[in-house]
Amino acid sequence: MRWWWRLVSSVGLAFLALASAISPLAAAPKVVVSIKPIHSLVAGVMAGVAEPEVIIAGGASPHTYSLKPSDAARLEAADIVFWIGPIFEGFLVKSLAALAGRAELVEIDRVPTVALLPARMGGVWEVDPDEHPRRAASALEEDGHLWLDPVNAKAILRLAVDRLAARDPDNAARYAANGAALERRVDALDDRLRQRLAPVKRVPFVVFHDAYQYLERRYGLAAIGSITIEPERPPGAKRLQTIRGKVLQLGARCVFTEPQFDPRLVQTVIAGTHADTGVLDPEGAALPSGPDLYFALMDRLADVLVTCLGRAG
Repeated sequence: MRWWWRLVSSVGLAFLALASAISPLAAAPKVVVSIKPIHSLVAGVMAGVAEPEVIIAGGASPHTYSLKPSDAARLEAADIVFWIGPIFEGFLVKSLAALAGRAELVEIDRVPTVALLPARMGGVWEVDPDEHPRRAASALEEDGHLWLDPVNAKAILRLAVDRLAARDPDNAARYAANGAALERRVDALDDRLRQRLAPVKRVPFVVFHDAYQYLERRYGLAAIGSITIEPERPPGAKRLQTIRGKVLQLGARCVFTEPQFDPRLVQTVIAGTHADTGVLDPEGAALPSGPDLYFALMDRLADVLVTCLGRAG
């Protein structure tokens, strides 16, 4: 009968090993993240433990997004929710209060180590108060596209490590190791982008909406204005004429659109000028979600900028 007990013991040990292997997944907190770039960073920290869920997973814009029933279910089940804050995901404010009462809400724009820039309201970014009176009155609003500076990406990684480790101490060492490896990867990305974008630093361009200030400041890029002030509202004829005048006056090399918005407005702006067009995607709408998205997103932005701005004028 010894062979029988050896078999039973072997099966028992195998079962215990399997249970040990899957226990981090069972014990891990349920994490929900608002948008894909932030989800990518959090997912990288959680690699090998569990996968966080993302609310805006496709090509929708946070500026116009409406919460779905499946999103509501995710928020109700969440232990932690990572989001930028009301300055960016206004659609989440009431939903978080109503649905995520049991979750820890991590508002990134309140973290002291994350550097915020004010929304631009002066110079070529000046708002026509007759066209957008509500926006003109909110001149102190901050710019929520904070992930486009790799320094902020590193701060978000550290924040994720700290909050996840506090909630799930059994996996704290894994979170810390993942975070450290990702910080090194972000440093390499930062060096790569600085070298790639250096040749087009002084080339003027126009963007669809003012989403790239953090990228511009980090790498010295020369955006001169945006087509629209509020992405959810189409610009008026006066605004389009003003931007077209700037394109002609300053010799803008490119006018960029975005995948979520109507490209015909860009064609109106560049008509009769020497400007070219390109598509910038600040949120990775066309990229698959996951730990690699952030790096692919930043490299793709550099690809488009270098390609369009580097063309002979």
